[in-house]
Amino acid sequence: MADRAAAVAVARRTGAAGAPDPRRSRRTAARLPRGLHPGAWWIWALGLATAASHTSNPLPLALLVAVAALVVVRRRGDAPWALAFRMYLLLGVVIVAMRVVFRIVFGGGQGEHVLLRLPEIPLPAWAAGIRLFGPVAAEQLLGGFYDGLRLATMLVCLGAANALANPKRLLKAVPGALYAVGTAVVVALSVAPQLVESVLRVRRARRLRGAPRRGLRGLRAVALPVLADALDRSLALAAAMDSRGYGRTAALPAGRRAVTGVLVLGGLVGVCVGTYGLLDAASPGYLGLPMLVGGLGTAVAGMLLAGRQVRRSRYRPDRWRPAELLVAGCGAGAAALTALAGAADPELLYPPVSPLTWPQLTPLVLLAVAVAAAPAWLAPPPVTRTPVTGPPPAPAGGPGTVSTGVTGGRR
Repeated sequence: MADRAAAVAVARRTGAAGAPDPRRSRRTAARLPRGLHPGAWWIWALGLATAASHTSNPLPLALLVAVAALVVVRRRGDAPWALAFRMYLLLGVVIVAMRVVFRIVFGGGQGEHVLLRLPEIPLPAWAAGIRLFGPVAAEQLLGGFYDGLRLATMLVCLGAANALANPKRLLKAVPGALYAVGTAVVVALSVAPQLVESVLRVRRARRLRGAPRRGLRGLRAVALPVLADALDRSLALAAAMDSRGYGRTAALPAGRRAVTGVLVLGGLVGVCVGTYGLLDAASPGYLGLPMLVGGLGTAVAGMLLAGRQVRRSRYRPDRWRPAELLVAGCGAGAAALTALAGAADPELLYPPVSPLTWPQLTPLVLLAVAVAAAPAWLAPPPVTRTPVTGPPPAPAGGPGTVSTGVTGGRR
């Protein structure tokens, strides 16, 4: 009877025909660890950065930084680029401090609540309007803090994408016409994570040797191995690219290459003229939207022709699955909700510094923050290279047997 009940339970789980349930298999596959498409992470991060650029309120900016940190902690792997997020946080703190210091040095005294009075340095007449030191007001420091926090939040959001997205997979998703530009961008984005990994590895080795880690001597001892490691990686990358035939293009006539260059350059010029026509109300109508659309079409045609020169094959191309669409939609939704909140009540997103007022949050801003934090649970867990180790197995001789901790050896 027990065997029959177990068989009935298995049949209910797998279906009447004995085949696995497709809905259950899809749900199981969605929960399996895998790397998300890097484009989805970058769209999500750009959405958060766009939301941060629409406000100077420190409350939503702090919430966006917390959301970026939460998603990175929950969904980053153990790859080298995942270690760079702490560096972006420290750089954000430096940016905020620098903005406040600049307000003290070049813009003191603009406010009613003077905190301290520094000696003012007189400047010549040609530097009228610029003040060095002088009285420092709370309003001026608060304005510098707001501006620095907004810039730091945008930087942290982009750092989150750099820590979550695989730059090598991002290079595979770049169109053929932009392959060379995409390579330069990906190499530039991967410099910081590689430097962080090199610094951590050198510091770990010096700690094991008992070498000092402080002072100018410790900095020099860390900097030289990091530079040597960067040089070794550059040589290895150059050798790998040369062995794979990187930079080789298809044989095309000189006339076609000239036409491609003319189309791309002409399209970019058309885009610039069309943008100027849209911004200048006194310009003729044909220099606005028609010129912009024509320039975009010409540039796209030139890029498509240029893409035929690049011959490359793709092994297992990245697909956009529902998780990628949800993550990208969360970033776009956060940016749209923040822009909508700014259109509804701009004073709350840009709190004044004079008079001093306490910043407030709106329901739309809170909804935008919640949407931005959703990828911490919607995105699949990352694939880690570190194996998961459980508790040591029990000795084979029972609970009373003493284990020596040596397996496979002689007794």
